Amino acid sequence: MTAPARTVGTALLADGGAAATDAEFFRSAGFLRAEGVTHTVVTEDGRLAVPVIVREIPGDGGYDAISPYGYPGARCEGPQVTAGDLDLRPTGLVSVFLRERLGTPAVHGARPRQPVLLHDPALPRRLNRRTATKARSNERAGYACAVVPGPQAGPDLLAGFHTAYTETMVGVGAAARYLYSPAYLAACLTEDSSWLVVVHGPDGDVAAAALVVRSDGVLHYHLGGTADAHRAASPAKNMMIAMTELAETVGVPLNLGGGMTEGDSLHRFKSLFANTTGVFATHDLVGDPQAYRRLARRSGEAGDFFPAYRSPAVRA
Repeated sequence: MTAPARTVGTALLADGGAAATDAEFFRSAGFLRAEGVTHTVVTEDGRLAVPVIVREIPGDGGYDAISPYGYPGARCEGPQVTAGDLDLRPTGLVSVFLRERLGTPAVHGARPRQPVLLHDPALPRRLNRRTATKARSNERAGYACAVVPGPQAGPDLLAGFHTAYTETMVGVGAAARYLYSPAYLAACLTEDSSWLVVVHGPDGDVAAAALVVRSDGVLHYHLGGTADAHRAASPAKNMMIAMTELAETVGVPLNLGGGMTEGDSLHRFKSLFANTTGVFATHDLVGDPQAYRRLARRSGEAGDFFPAYRSPAVRA
C-alpha cells in the first residue's frame, strides 16, 4: 500500500523565529531570544509558523529541530493543519520535535505525554489546612508576597530570583540545561505577559520567587525556586498561594506543571495546590524517513523517545 501524499508544503526560514512571533509568551520575541530559537518552519499557505532550534545531528552531518522549552505550539492563521499532512521534505530536516500549546492544540494529531497539574479558578480552590496554617505562620514571621509585572522587575529582584532558582536546581540535581543565566531570566521578564511572584523574607531579601507567564489562555508557573537560607520555612507555600490568587484575578487556569518524575516530592508538593489536571502533548514529525530509519537503526533501542537517535539511553 502506498502512503498517502502529504499535502501541506513547508519551508525553513533562518529568521530566529520572527515569523512565529506573537503576543503569547511562549512565542514572544523575548522568550524565543532567550531560548536561542534559530528558525521558523512555515507552511506554504501561511497557516502555520513553528519556532524551532535547528541542531546538527552528531556524527551524521544532517540536521533536525526542536521547539523551545515550554508550550509554544505554533502561530496559526486559518483552519488547523493536521500533522500527518505536513510535508517537511523541503526543510531538509530529518525530524522535528514540536511541543504543543496547553489546551487547544495548534496542530491536529498531537501525542499525549504526561499530565500536568492545574488550578482552575472555575473550580473550588484546593488548599489543605496544614498548608494554609504554615503560610499564615510565615506571614506572622515577616514573610510577605508581591506580584510584580515582569518589565517592572528591577536588577535586585532579578538577582534574588536567579539565586533562589539556581540554588533549587542545584539542590535537586537538575541537568545543566535548566541552569539558566540572569540574561535568560531578564529576557523573559521583558514581556508584558510575564510576572515575578516574590516572597520576601523578614529582612527583605528574596526568599522564594517564580516566573509566571501567560500564553494561549493559560497562566504557567514557568520557573521558580527557594533560597537555601529560607528553605526550612517553606516560603514556596506562600508563593504557590499567591500564584493561584493571580490566576483567579486574571480569570484563567494556572498550569503548575509536574515534577521531575510523576509522583516525586515536587509533584506531590504541587498537587497540594491543584484542583484538576491537563495533558501536555507533542508532535513527533519526520521529514526524511529514510535518514530517520538509518539513524534509528544505528542508535539501537530507544523506547518511545523521539527522535530515537537522541535518546539518553542511546547516549549512555
